[in-house]
Amino acid sequence: MNAVRFKLSAMMFLEFFIWGAWFPLIFGYLPSLGFDPDFEQPMILGAFNLAAFAAMFFSAQFADRHFAAERFVAFSQLIGGVAMLGLAFIQKPEGANTSAPFWPFFLLMLLHSLFYVPTISITNSIAFANLKDPQKEFGPVRMWGTIGWVAAAWPFVFILVDWANVPSFGSVPFFEWVGAVLGTAKKGAAFRQACTYTFIVAGIASLVIAAFSLVLPHTPPRPAEEGAERFAWLEAMKLLRLPFILVLFIVTFFDSAVHQCYFFWTERYLTGGVGIASNWVMPVMSAGQIAEIGTMAFLGYCLKQLGWRYTMVIGILGHVVRFTVFALFPYPVVAVLAILLHGICYAFFFATVYIFVDEFFPKDARSSAQGLFNFLILGLGPFLGNFAWGWLGTVFQISEDKYDFHKLFLIPAAIGLFAALILFLFFRPPLKRVEELPEEMVPVP
Repeated sequence: MNAVRFKLSAMMFLEFFIWGAWFPLIFGYLPSLGFDPDFEQPMILGAFNLAAFAAMFFSAQFADRHFAAERFVAFSQLIGGVAMLGLAFIQKPEGANTSAPFWPFFLLMLLHSLFYVPTISITNSIAFANLKDPQKEFGPVRMWGTIGWVAAAWPFVFILVDWANVPSFGSVPFFEWVGAVLGTAKKGAAFRQACTYTFIVAGIASLVIAAFSLVLPHTPPRPAEEGAERFAWLEAMKLLRLPFILVLFIVTFFDSAVHQCYFFWTERYLTGGVGIASNWVMPVMSAGQIAEIGTMAFLGYCLKQLGWRYTMVIGILGHVVRFTVFALFPYPVVAVLAILLHGICYAFFFATVYIFVDEFFPKDARSSAQGLFNFLILGLGPFLGNFAWGWLGTVFQISEDKYDFHKLFLIPAAIGLFAALILFLFFRPPLKRVEELPEEMVPVP
């Protein structure tokens, strides 16, 4: 690996390490701060989605055209990292029957997200601009981002250990001591308190990439091409005139909302539903990202054999199977196996949607179409899903920390099945690219 590829791979590793450090555990952490599930929790979780709206429609495009990319990443990660560190210090007043202060927490999360989310696309731009053969080299470089997400999980195997109940080192045989370390996790209030370290780890990683960005290859701003659409997302909406795009748009909304349910409830399901030790939750969930890497390797073959519609239907049915298994078979080993379906869920639907858009639209409409579906996958679907899944928890809550997961998970499974049926029955993409279709069916550029 040459020096440039090494730097770009390290950049991707750190970029997604940040997200992977705080995201999986925050869904169970917010209730421990006393935030209500009807408004406060969804708004805090939705800060990332609101930032995704801004990044996809305005800020990423603005940054791309007016700032050197590596300097923008350095500045953004510095601000975002400080905001992330601040989240660790906002706590519920001890002994008081009140929640942690909502507005400081929400505003810090929003500040972090507004500066972090644009860097997701900007780091892609840096990679594409500095690789000799992006089509061949980008995949292996981007894979280090997924590895970074997975790597972020493993420090918490030790951070979340209940060290007070572990024998002192040397007092028992070494392997017995290691077994005690790996099997003695914090629980209840102690576990939730320790979750603040997710923000500290993510914040430190942000500051590291802020400094590291200063040695990345210089990537100057790209001026807008002549005739480029100022508000490309408005043009993207015209694509909904095409019936097959409208069907895919609707189905993508449902599937992205269902996908959010996985992150919203899985941590609490693993600890409270199937009894997996809290310090192993993040590594167990990261198995889904490992499966994603493997699934992406044979996605092209599956697309060739099955076609667009069947591949996407299988991706949605991955959610249906996973939630049904969670609902009906609450056992640790079965839960871990079901999490491996994340590779099918992501690659066979979301990645396939992006590939489909790239295949079916002419070059001048491609970025608009990608933005249209990013609007759903990272923005609207998860944002509204946070409200829906939080409300669902109040419906099926048994006690303070216990939920009827059997009934709860059957709801997203049913919604996923409905989306799969809609796609199977009504998604009929043309055999030719959009640019080859009759003029009346082509979106106005």
